[in-house]
Amino acid sequence: MSKIVKEVLSANAKYVAEFGDKGNLPLPPGRNFAILTCMDARLDPAKFAGLAEGDAHVFRNAGGRVSDDAIRSLVISYKLLGTKEWFVIHHTDCGMEKFDNETMGNLLESSLKTSSVDASGWHDCGDGPGTTDGKFIQWLTIRDQSQSVTEDVMRIRNCSMVPSAIPIYGYIYDCKTGKLIEVPEATEAGKPD
Repeated sequence: MSKIVKEVLSANAKYVAEFGDKGNLPLPPGRNFAILTCMDARLDPAKFAGLAEGDAHVFRNAGGRVSDDAIRSLVISYKLLGTKEWFVIHHTDCGMEKFDNETMGNLLESSLKTSSVDASGWHDCGDGPGTTDGKFIQWLTIRDQSQSVTEDVMRIRNCSMVPSAIPIYGYIYDCKTGKLIEVPEATEAGKPD
């Protein structure tokens, strides 16, 4: 058993000992909203949004981007579990700003080993085998945070499965201060009808 597995199971044992009444939380989120944000380990949505267990749905992926799976999750959140407001939250210093589709495709073609980055860019150890499959994926990288938040809110708003009455808000989390900074263009695009 690895050190990480031991640490996780030890933390879980402590959590279980204090679990208390949480087994009785209802399935729908108590505060009726959802957050789509990045998987970056520096972001703690429970803390930056003041959430307790059972409050909200939180969906995370690389960049907090509106992928097909993010839309699937948001629609389920609304249609089956009653969320009434949604937040799209990207963040400063996101890893998705540090490469593009071509870079990722080339790195995967070289090998499946972990790559490294320095001032001159991304590098692969090159001891394949790799795969060309990465060249056929849209990695949903980010060039401009405000623009990507706005594009993502618009993608949700324009989805035929999303009711026009749901407000969708766009924010950027500042990794240096912890502050949520509104992207006015995104929130405007996400206004309900």
